[in-house]
Amino acid sequence: MIENIRLSFQGIWSHKLRSVLTMLGIIIGIAAIISIVSTIKGTNEQIKQNLIGAGNNVVQVQLYHTDYDYTYEVGNEGIPAGVPVVSDDVFDAVLALDHVESAALYNRRIDYNNAFYFGNNQLNGCEVYGVDNGYFSTCGFVVRAGRSFVPSDLSAFRPVALVDRDTAKALFEGEDPVGQTIEFNGVALVVVGVVDKDTRFDPVMETVDDYYTYMQQESSGKVFVPKSIWPSLFAYDEPLELAVRADSPEAMSLVGRDAAELMNTGVTNENIVYRAEDTMQTVKDLQDLSNATNQQLIWIASISLLVGGIGVMNIMLVSVTERTREIGLKKALGARKSRILWQFLTEAAVLTSLGGLLGVGAGVGLAELISRITQAPVALSVPFMLLAVVFSMAIGILFGLLPSIQAANLNPIDALRHE
Repeated sequence: MIENIRLSFQGIWSHKLRSVLTMLGIIIGIAAIISIVSTIKGTNEQIKQNLIGAGNNVVQVQLYHTDYDYTYEVGNEGIPAGVPVVSDDVFDAVLALDHVESAALYNRRIDYNNAFYFGNNQLNGCEVYGVDNGYFSTCGFVVRAGRSFVPSDLSAFRPVALVDRDTAKALFEGEDPVGQTIEFNGVALVVVGVVDKDTRFDPVMETVDDYYTYMQQESSGKVFVPKSIWPSLFAYDEPLELAVRADSPEAMSLVGRDAAELMNTGVTNENIVYRAEDTMQTVKDLQDLSNATNQQLIWIASISLLVGGIGVMNIMLVSVTERTREIGLKKALGARKSRILWQFLTEAAVLTSLGGLLGVGAGVGLAELISRITQAPVALSVPFMLLAVVFSMAIGILFGLLPSIQAANLNPIDALRHE
């Protein structure tokens, strides 16, 4: 085998231009496939980070209409019958689920009927949350100014609030919001801090399309109040929602499903149930769409490999014709058919393997070039690169088989007489 490989390199080197032209189809095909696969993988990873967040594996469990695929909004539809407040036992059971890192119960409304006021400024359609500090750590919020809630805020029913960056900009117009008083639904709330998403959990935005795809769910702002003063703002015994953080993105669907099942304990309203938003399913659907589109490109690029394989077969047939007398001499000296067969198969495999290696290098360079020009994310896969080289070797063996068999079956007397 080593001798066959040495002879293969010797033959390739003695016909350098012909060998390069023969490998060109393999190089182009492998390079195209490597660059496409790298772009697909990079795009899928970006989709995953955008919808989930880098490490923010949080699933929201909310009330849904059973007959319609949208969430139940307490602010618009009133407090639903047959949906009790989640008990401490149910919440403890959620925390005890496998793959759960943390969880937080909270109230939420998008209130269109009331507005937050600061002086002459007002903010409509704002999301209002009744939370404790467990919510911020679970959902990846950090305090950018001021402070977070302290235990006495909840126990003493203090009318305080935290606002996010959007609310601070809209209401205070550049003023420091900490210490200011805002009014909502007849209640004066003192702003004690400004919170924002941890930058580790921010979606990766590359284009304007990404912004509209991933940020369309965001509202005009968020205001957080202690969960204990929620009844003074709205009403008693409102249904709670749940934010639960899984220990990995892969566990999100399972955690969400199990948590929703526990949250539905005691719910007797047949038209309304707790359901987890299956972010991983959304990710999978978008990734499947991306893969389906790009697989067509892979099939098109594979045509180059077919053309390259035909080129290898053609040049190997020429090589057999050129070396007919050499084959006859080897057979006359006692070389078996298998020896001749393996010599030509090895030469074809070495030729296409070199083309595969050069194609992988060209594919990596092409992927990086595409990334710089189009700003498309790229993720290289070393196992796939190795598979590409092995595949190119298989192409050499497949398309080199016919010429090798032809060489092995040559009659030694006819071969020696060949001019």
